[in-house]
Amino acid sequence: MRRLFPEPGDVPDDVALAEAYRLPPGRSLRMDFIASLDGSIAVAGRSEGLQSPGDQRVFRVLRALADVVLVGHGTASAEGYGPVGPGSALGRLRTAIGRAPELPIAVVSRRASLAPGDRLAVPGTLLITCAAADARRRAALADAGVEVLVCGDADVDLPRALDALAGRGLAQVTCEGGPQLLRTALAAGVVDELDLSLSPALVGDRARLLDAPLADVVRGELRQLLEEDGVLFARYGLGR
Repeated sequence: MRRLFPEPGDVPDDVALAEAYRLPPGRSLRMDFIASLDGSIAVAGRSEGLQSPGDQRVFRVLRALADVVLVGHGTASAEGYGPVGPGSALGRLRTAIGRAPELPIAVVSRRASLAPGDRLAVPGTLLITCAAADARRRAALADAGVEVLVCGDADVDLPRALDALAGRGLAQVTCEGGPQLLRTALAAGVVDELDLSLSPALVGDRARLLDAPLADVVRGELRQLLEEDGVLFARYGLGR
């Protein structure tokens, strides 16, 4: 992988890649997405069809740097999310860069759609939901070891959820989708950075980077641009 901007050069390994993406200490929310040239984020419902080895490395490094991964329930379900343990390749990378090997996953679901028995319904997972979600389902998930955070009344209050995560020492958050969560975060003005992998493909899939118009245009500042095998890896500061 090579850096095109701001200073051209090679990024030879995952440790160097981690340094290229490392954020200063403090609270942050970075959004991690891959998209095709026409803005599609999936092929037949999954992002795998757009991914490259380089994108998988960036995905892994962003997880290695995060205190917690934030993801909508629909994306977690479609992409087959599971817990990240110390014996995994990601856990070993986290250890190599000075992080705890375990990575908490925070699932956002207004209806508390995570169910006991799901792969993520285990201790170490957080469920971010709202007071309108079924109380019995919330109690069953808590009994399964899931930490249930009620943030909002009729819907999830994302700024409140980020405050709750930060209060648990989970200050640096990497969000992996989906589009509705991205739009909600942008509308709330809580996004610090968009990390976008641009795949050199045209797809035409209905799943788009944004699934509805924003009230105002959000403009980004290019912080870094990497390239490998024709895939571009951009860091945009969104300056909330």
